[in-house]
Amino acid sequence: MSESQQHDQEPVCALCGRPERLTRHHLIPRTRHRNRRIRRQYRLENLQKAVALLCRPCHNHVHRVLSEKDLEREYNTLDALQGHPEIARFVAWIADKPVGFKPKSPPRR
Repeated sequence: MSESQQHDQEPVCALCGRPERLTRHHLIPRTRHRNRRIRRQYRLENLQKAVALLCRPCHNHVHRVLSEKDLEREYNTLDALQGHPEIARFVAWIADKPVGFKPKSPPRR
C-alpha cells in the first residue's frame, strides 16, 4: 500500500484496529487529574494530551473492566491496556467483526 493510500484511510481503533468512529480515551481518567499524587507526577498539559483513540465498543469495555483508580495507577498506557487479559480477549474477539458492529452489553452487576 502506498503512503498516500494509508493517509486516505480512516483512522483505526488503537486497540482492535478496526476503522470505526473513534472516541478519546484519557489514559489517566480526567476524574483523577486533580489527585495530588497525579499532580506531582504529571503536568496538566501532559495529562490532557495522554489520549488513545478507541472505538466505542473497546472504550466501553475498558471502563466496564477497570476502575478509574486502576486506569490511573496500572493501566495508564496503551501497552498496559493491551496487556490486560480481559481486554486482550475482548480485542481479539471484536477485531474481525464488521465495521459498525455493536456488541450487546452484559447486564450491570
